[in-house]
Amino acid sequence: MSATLRWLEPGFGDVMAARLVLPLGSAADPAGQAGLHQLLAGSLTRGCGSRDARSFAEWIENLGASLRCEAGDDHLQIVLKGVGSDRHVLLPQLLEMVEQPSASPDQIELERALNLQTLQRLEEDPFSRAQDRLRSLMFADGPYGHDPLGTPQSLQQLSSDDVTLQRPRLTSRQAVLVVSAAPDQALEASLQQRLAGFDHTSAEAPTPWAQAEMGWSADPLDTEQTVLMLGFRSLPIQHPDALGLRLLQVHLGLGMSCRLFLRLREELGLVYDVGAELAMRRFDSPFLWHLSTSADQAASALEALLDEWQRLLDEPLAEQQLALAKAKLRGQEAMGRQTGAQRAERQAFCLGYGLPTDFHAQAMKQLESITPMQLQQVAQRWLKQPCLSGSGPATSLHKVEQLWQRRLNRCPTPAGH
Repeated sequence: MSATLRWLEPGFGDVMAARLVLPLGSAADPAGQAGLHQLLAGSLTRGCGSRDARSFAEWIENLGASLRCEAGDDHLQIVLKGVGSDRHVLLPQLLEMVEQPSASPDQIELERALNLQTLQRLEEDPFSRAQDRLRSLMFADGPYGHDPLGTPQSLQQLSSDDVTLQRPRLTSRQAVLVVSAAPDQALEASLQQRLAGFDHTSAEAPTPWAQAEMGWSADPLDTEQTVLMLGFRSLPIQHPDALGLRLLQVHLGLGMSCRLFLRLREELGLVYDVGAELAMRRFDSPFLWHLSTSADQAASALEALLDEWQRLLDEPLAEQQLALAKAKLRGQEAMGRQTGAQRAERQAFCLGYGLPTDFHAQAMKQLESITPMQLQQVAQRWLKQPCLSGSGPATSLHKVEQLWQRRLNRCPTPAGH
């Protein structure tokens, strides 16, 4: 296996977009070194080859380009955009970032300090705190059990040497480079030749640990509102049920016409904000339902949220609801492939996960055949074991916990499960 290059037709105008995907996500952070791969990603913008951090940043800006490096759960990505006529200098430089990273120890320490500051800011956000606690409930200390940024404790223990030791892994045979730019056979051949020299074989990220039973985690805060998150460990992105689960997420949490918004906010007036997010992963993808409400209405808001969970398990969607969810998903698909950068992102996503390059097109074809009964069965298979986290006033969380325990005692048990 060798690194992959895909060259796509550009979008409108003289624009170049490129995305390099490496199998170095935070799920592969070694034990006790959470945040290592995000620190490695951030350090890539702080010099490469003969350019130090300042000269490299000035060079990028003088070309009017934008550059971003980050580590998600499964991948480390470098995203580069610029003027199409500069592709002859920008794209070779993109590969040099992983072939010859040169961030000095003081620049790595600066990146680490910035990541620590970001974590400190997130500690002041009730939503972020509730999400961290929910992640811990669902994935414990396993590969998906921490934010890609890591934790303050783990970051304080990392050194510049830890990052430097990871650099040889950047030239991975599993690398994927997707370029959206005007055709250029000579440049394409040159990039392909360099990618063929990538010789590191990355190990598979470890499988997440098994989830404990349905859990609850409270985070008392002196605030005026309460944030609640209901989470489910669901399926890998390659699973046949993935499209059905995405439809349920759209039905529940996308837009002002979604079920949770209409029911909990518009009809009952219980929440300030409510939604549902499905983050697709190589292994168990987290499906999160979240709301923010006043402290005195938190228990009532949770009651309504759990009623919606019960409804999904007990009743198929109405045909009109399913038609709306399908229309929204088709709209998302269309809006997500308008520009060259968006198409490059989708292609890199598919290749990075080992999916067919027409994965999204296949999904749109399968969409029409999905029935309300099939969606109910998907819900019954994957939304059986929730976890709940809350952040807000202690008195509010105490009432929420009491309600949670009562509801667990009459936990829904779908037929056949």
